[in-house]
Amino acid sequence: MENFLTRIVIKLLAAISRLPWKSLYRFSNILRFFIFDIFHYRQKVILDNLRNSFPQLKENTIQEIAKKYYQNFTDIIFETIKLRSISKTDLLNRFEAESDILDHYYEEKKNLVVVAGHLGNWEMLNLFAAVKFRYQLVIVYHQLANQTFDNWFKDVRTQFGTEMVPMKDAFARAITPRDKPFLFILINDQSAVPEKAYWTTFLNQDTGVFRGVELIARKLNAPVLYMGVLRNNFKRGFYKFYFKLITETPKQEPNNYILQKQISFLEEDIIRQPDNWLWSHKRWKHKRPQGLQKDQLLEVKEKS
Repeated sequence: MENFLTRIVIKLLAAISRLPWKSLYRFSNILRFFIFDIFHYRQKVILDNLRNSFPQLKENTIQEIAKKYYQNFTDIIFETIKLRSISKTDLLNRFEAESDILDHYYEEKKNLVVVAGHLGNWEMLNLFAAVKFRYQLVIVYHQLANQTFDNWFKDVRTQFGTEMVPMKDAFARAITPRDKPFLFILINDQSAVPEKAYWTTFLNQDTGVFRGVELIARKLNAPVLYMGVLRNNFKRGFYKFYFKLITETPKQEPNNYILQKQISFLEEDIIRQPDNWLWSHKRWKHKRPQGLQKDQLLEVKEKS
């Protein structure tokens, strides 16, 4: 019965993906009304996250940000479904990219580690980058429990040549030789295992950060870039993204320097456009442990 229902849903998603954008956003409006206005999906999590992150803001401002986030959340759902049948031309028209730095490193035949957060529609950005850039894209992802849905999403994500790597295989696949320079991309703002995380202050809260980015960057000793994504405030489904250099020499940086720079850049983007981040995620469900190990803290090197 479950397999039958799954197949029905997959066919429904394929049909929805062929609808024009205007129709998709009408459905997004309807879904937003039901899951947030009627069923109040994770509203306590969203509002608590916003209040704790922006204690200086008044409650009416918090509610305004939350309202915009609700719409962005359902827009991303339907934008992602649309990706099943989207054309390359449509993709290229929906992004404004500041990416000269990629051309610079590609000419030098350098692999790059790219770190980002859950800003904008990261799924759409993946496909745009696969079409636009000369680099081989390698993206780390979390596998879904339902194999059929996992395969569906993988088909969507890889349709223009992206290589998807399960989280458990990230380190091994990062050091795998490839025929051309690659971007090794990690979304690194999920809630990390507290006993292994790097701990810092992020949006006014104690926050643990996955250390995999740092370990992979040091192993490859490849330049590390932060990727920011901004949503167009006037046109739904349109985005801008850019890159910032974190370091060209990971092995020479203090311990956890890369993670601290990434989290600082991400914080700047969230403050700049607060409704554009994934507030419904239980980002701060873990507390900072007592007695952190040396590799869980930012190394401070004395000046020589």
